[in-house]
Amino acid sequence: MVKKFSKNSYFKNRELSWIDFNGRVLEEARDADNPLLERINFLGITQSNVDEFFMVRVASLNKLVSVKINDTDPSGMTPKEQIDAINEKEHDMVEKRYSTLNRSLLPLLEKNDIFLLKPTDLNEEQQDFIKNYFEDELYPVLTPMADDSSRPFPFISNNSLNLAIMLKNAENTGNFFATLRIPDVFSRIVRLPGENNDFILIEDIIKEYIGQLFTGFSVEETAVFRVIRDMDLDVAEKDSSDLLRAVQNQLKEREHGRVVRLEIENTIGDVLKKRLIKTLKVAKTAIYLINGPIDLTFLKKLPRLVSGHDDLKYPAFKKHLDPSLSMNENIFDSIRKKDYLLQHPYDSFDAVTNFIHQAATDSNVLGIKMTLYRVSGNSPIIKYLGMAAESGKQVTVLVEVKARFDEENNVRWAKHLEEMGCHVIYGLVGLKTHSKITLVIRRDDDGIRRYLHLGTGNYNDVTANFYTDMGLLTCNRDMGIDASNLFNMLSGFSKPPYFHLLRNSPNNIRKFINEKIDDEIDAAKNGRPAFIKMKMNSLSDPKIIEKLYEASSFGVKIQLIIRGICCLKNDIPGISENIEVHSIVGRFLEHSRIYYFYNNGNEDIYLSSADMMTRNLNRRVELLFPLIQSDTKNRAIAIYNEMWEDNIKTRILHGDKFSRIDRRGLIPNNSQERFIQDAEQKNARLKKMKKEALNGQNAFQPMTKHEAGLPFESEEDD
Repeated sequence: MVKKFSKNSYFKNRELSWIDFNGRVLEEARDADNPLLERINFLGITQSNVDEFFMVRVASLNKLVSVKINDTDPSGMTPKEQIDAINEKEHDMVEKRYSTLNRSLLPLLEKNDIFLLKPTDLNEEQQDFIKNYFEDELYPVLTPMADDSSRPFPFISNNSLNLAIMLKNAENTGNFFATLRIPDVFSRIVRLPGENNDFILIEDIIKEYIGQLFTGFSVEETAVFRVIRDMDLDVAEKDSSDLLRAVQNQLKEREHGRVVRLEIENTIGDVLKKRLIKTLKVAKTAIYLINGPIDLTFLKKLPRLVSGHDDLKYPAFKKHLDPSLSMNENIFDSIRKKDYLLQHPYDSFDAVTNFIHQAATDSNVLGIKMTLYRVSGNSPIIKYLGMAAESGKQVTVLVEVKARFDEENNVRWAKHLEEMGCHVIYGLVGLKTHSKITLVIRRDDDGIRRYLHLGTGNYNDVTANFYTDMGLLTCNRDMGIDASNLFNMLSGFSKPPYFHLLRNSPNNIRKFINEKIDDEIDAAKNGRPAFIKMKMNSLSDPKIIEKLYEASSFGVKIQLIIRGICCLKNDIPGISENIEVHSIVGRFLEHSRIYYFYNNGNEDIYLSSADMMTRNLNRRVELLFPLIQSDTKNRAIAIYNEMWEDNIKTRILHGDKFSRIDRRGLIPNNSQERFIQDAEQKNARLKKMKKEALNGQNAFQPMTKHEAGLPFESEEDD
């Protein structure tokens, strides 16, 4: 009889698991083994993470509470119970963040002559500087807003910094109130004159001279505050014939979402605090008194502003670019010979942009089809797609205009692509298209051939520098047919009866994963070795978790690498004893998805854009694709195993809590650093081969670039 695996006690709450993940990021800010300016950056990341979490996840729970929904999640918690637990845990996290800043990081910065100063700390030259800066730059832009019977409390926009101000007039007839938005057209961090890295925050400059804005009044008190609002996009797609217009309208409306979090400087007095809370109508548990600068996201910018301290940052490294995928080679010739597995950021993302660039400029290319979820603000890929369309190629691009917090950017790019002659699909009604795929149709000497790039991460040349992702370049015939069928589904009314090698969601990835797990269960039941290895960002889908519990209960050995949310619990007797879970949080954000099944020794391995989350499996267009060629397959397995052996940046799950590995007696192994070393070794070998080839030419030993296995490169490429 099959055991039941759906008890509430078997599941960790999704939101609390996410807060635990953000705690692991905070641990990196507290880790003395990390370079100081990188620790500063990690602390800033924890803030931006939690801001988005409240804008979306907490906002969604608040909506459920407002309409009196009391359904429970798999862990048995109601929306109200989740909100209360989130705020309780996040209050502890806020205290820990600011303790890290005030007691550890700021003193360490000062030891390295990097100072975040207050006006009272400044010398005479710096005092003159901030006075002139206020009067010449800030004063003309600042707009104080009175708060009285004739001028109501102004709208406070999401995530903006504001000053709450209490005033008295010359007659001392009572308190007067005003607010002032800190303008975001200026840098929040202002560099001060002097030999050191001296900085001051813009709000401290404004506070120092704010009296100039209130002639005839005395400023009794000022306090910085910030609100986080419900910013979840809620497009009524079934009622909209124009998805683009619906998204644009929602972008305007969501700025006025309800307040889900209020942060106030903890130095604020009772009178000003009560007025602020009453006016903004914030729940008591959602009020955060802050011991330091509000909104620590500015810390992510500080390392770039500090001069002369490369020793306080991660050492730079040169990414590896396979010569066969450079612009000096015909990439299509290279892909015809073999598949290429890419691991970013260790393998340069130039391989992907070069592929699209050559597709845009190659006269034999007939068409390009591509999905875009998040792209950079100055994307070369957009430029190349436009070039292709303008040269007469058939270019079709699905731009997901509902990509959260990239909606405005994607709407702009979608319009730009249309203007350049591309066929643009604005996502699908009811689904987000999260798959990462490029299909190039080319007329080769032996006929039409399809070339593909399939990836786990976005076509974003910026985030590719600090997200770990994997991709495949191939011209496999069956994958190419599947890709054509997929794009026909996205752009038209096609419903192909089956796919050869690619698996897509909604629904089909879930079905496929379940089938593969069942195969391992069958092997375990019959006494054969059975193994499952998975790497993903998040594991929260209850049905997948139950399936993994089932497999574990039958003896299937399961290894999971999960960066973020993990709703599965291990160490449950008879249920999850065969499941091990690791989480890697390090220099790069682990973003690749890998799914491995032993399959009686055949070792099937797949990459995917999809996490094992309900939204990815049920409500998104995702892709899962196999690695077939032996070298790509073996490399992917080796990559997974290398990460599994990490004992520096890995935490291990015990029940529902992650803890660091006890490294006593172990040889230190940081998988991300090992991958950097591998890339540098490949580059060194290439440089040596190039030098030997040049020496051979000088010795009158002719060698073509193909004989050398190298492209012709300029000296600037070294």
